[in-house]
Amino acid sequence: MSEGEGGSCVFCQVVAGEVPSQEVYSSELAYAFQDRHPVAPVHVLVVPRQHIADASSLGPEHAALLAEMLRVARVVAERQGIRERGYRLVLNVGADAGAEVPHLHLHVLGGRRLGWPPG
Repeated sequence: MSEGEGGSCVFCQVVAGEVPSQEVYSSELAYAFQDRHPVAPVHVLVVPRQHIADASSLGPEHAALLAEMLRVARVVAERQGIRERGYRLVLNVGADAGAEVPHLHLHVLGGRRLGWPPG
């Protein structure tokens, strides 16, 4: 299954199909699903199937996984109809950044003009 948090990680449970999710796209290495608390009209999470705590835990050995997550984000943007107008990709690391689940996840946000700086 996954390393680290194992069965107690909610995103590991989503990937395993133990917690319901609204799938947007799935690949061998990553899974994309609708965020339950969206902050934009399009708010999809892309998570690796392998448990990795967050972006600060990534190393050179994760290069292919990170590339796949970015590819999946592009597919999500295309399928959600936001690729042409633009979208934001966000990786939160730690509580001060707003990270709530200790499993690497990439937010794909779009569907409206997004302000900067965020919150």
